[in-house]
Amino acid sequence: MTSNPAHIVGIYEHPTRKAVGVSLAQLHADVAKGALEDAGLALSDIDGYFCAADAPGIGGMTIAQHLGLDLRYSESTETGGSSYIGHVRHAAMAIQSGKCSVALITCADNQVASREFIGLGGVSWRGVPEVPFEDLYHTGPAALYGLVAQRHMYEFGTTSEQLAWVKVAASHHAQHNPNALLQNVVTVEEVVNSPIVASPLHRLDCCVMSDGGGAIILTNAEIARTLNRPLITLKGAGEAVKHNNGGKVDLSYSAGQKSAAMAFAEAGVTPADIKYASLYDSFTITVIMQLEDVGFCKKGEGGKFAADGNLISGVGKLPFNTDGGGLCNNHPGNRGGITKLLEAVRQLRGEAHPAVQVKDCDLAVAHGTGGSLAGYHGSATAILERN
Repeated sequence: MTSNPAHIVGIYEHPTRKAVGVSLAQLHADVAKGALEDAGLALSDIDGYFCAADAPGIGGMTIAQHLGLDLRYSESTETGGSSYIGHVRHAAMAIQSGKCSVALITCADNQVASREFIGLGGVSWRGVPEVPFEDLYHTGPAALYGLVAQRHMYEFGTTSEQLAWVKVAASHHAQHNPNALLQNVVTVEEVVNSPIVASPLHRLDCCVMSDGGGAIILTNAEIARTLNRPLITLKGAGEAVKHNNGGKVDLSYSAGQKSAAMAFAEAGVTPADIKYASLYDSFTITVIMQLEDVGFCKKGEGGKFAADGNLISGVGKLPFNTDGGGLCNNHPGNRGGITKLLEAVRQLRGEAHPAVQVKDCDLAVAHGTGGSLAGYHGSATAILERN
């Protein structure tokens, strides 16, 4: 990644959290326009496009037609919420190999406003082999992540209060984000006293659901140098998949162990070098798991790490999700990967809210999880550097 690097030169996050009267195609167009304006580029400059199943139609072709893109390269990898971090890696590789020069990544969804609560936006479960065996039990995401939390508590002594500290940290950051769905600072007591959704997870342990989305633009180094934008480089990246392994399931770790190890090895840095972390936060237990699997603390110590206040910007040693994350800010289409990248880039640019901006932030990680930690899922890790 460091030879002939690709640079992130444009980002945009849609301000809406409920897209009443806005079509899915329009949301993708809106975020693309915002990222192009941020980069100082035009639609005619885009020759690579990357999307997941949230894009309507057939892969990337429908949005390419809608935007009038003249493409040399297109890809529609789908790994749930980790898709977009994977897309950054794929776009960088395509740019480095000369397949395209300017790559656009978009994510958008309007299922809240349309009242189509289909879970993972755009994904069809028709023909999925496990559905006939599992549908009888009606296991939703909260129930599955509740299993992960229960196992973590059994294995390592993690407590509900320790999980709550993740939400507390997110709320401390969200109070400074005018677009965040939940802007009130909460206490540990308020989290553990909120209603149980799926034991041991409480309502405030769960992420929000929202519309909106975001976009990212990467270019080769030659084009990036002509733009009046900070250069954010993809220094290292990794992807991995973990599945049920024929019933031999170990809920104590995620695919993030592999994806993060690959990313850090490629970047030539360690978790101790990271100044800011965007970590997937569909539930508070998701963050605890990622703290351990990405390498910020030993396995089983994630709860203590969070409870010591380490996730709060200006207080702890690893500020995380300074936009409020999925727990407080937004989670478009139940896909949080794009927002993890956006806030990481803001931190590296020095454009986060002054109250949560990390001092001298020059190295950040964005980590995403797609699917279910209790079943099969993908993980993707990107290490970003300010040049």
